[in-house]
Amino acid sequence: MTSLWAYTVLVLLVGLERVAELLVSRRNAAWSLERGGRETGRGHYPVMVVLHVGLLVGALAEAWLARPQVPAWLAWSMLLLVVASQALRWWCIRSLGPHWNTRVIVVPGMPLVRHGPYRWLAHPNYVAVVVEGAALPLVHAAWVTATTFTLVNAGILFVRLRVESAALRTTGAEL
Repeated sequence: MTSLWAYTVLVLLVGLERVAELLVSRRNAAWSLERGGRETGRGHYPVMVVLHVGLLVGALAEAWLARPQVPAWLAWSMLLLVVASQALRWWCIRSLGPHWNTRVIVVPGMPLVRHGPYRWLAHPNYVAVVVEGAALPLVHAAWVTATTFTLVNAGILFVRLRVESAALRTTGAEL
């Protein structure tokens, strides 16, 4: 039972981290819009929000309802991946500075960021999302939530990446 409570605390902490992200995002979106930024791809955003809330709710619901036996190797390895994905996410946020937000807002004339994790990957934040989306539920063997999130997220990321790429092309930025 203790591990279930610890898992609940972990998921709630990730939820608080999401709130912190939204606060940073709101501030940064305002910064971008004040500089002539244009938002595109609004249609998929509500679905993305519901999916991410669903990840947290689904992980907790599955853990509490199914109460699976969780092998220590699974719990600890997935916890390590959750922590690593959080570190990568905040490295992305720090690297993008005021350009980072949860929406697709492009400021014309601003160059692409090419430092931090963006030296190696075009979309490292999505790596963090994919890893966390699978790993967080699996810390407590919530396989249905991990699988469902991963599949639905793949569809949303397909749309999101197309929207971002199209938005960046309108600025003349090289991808």
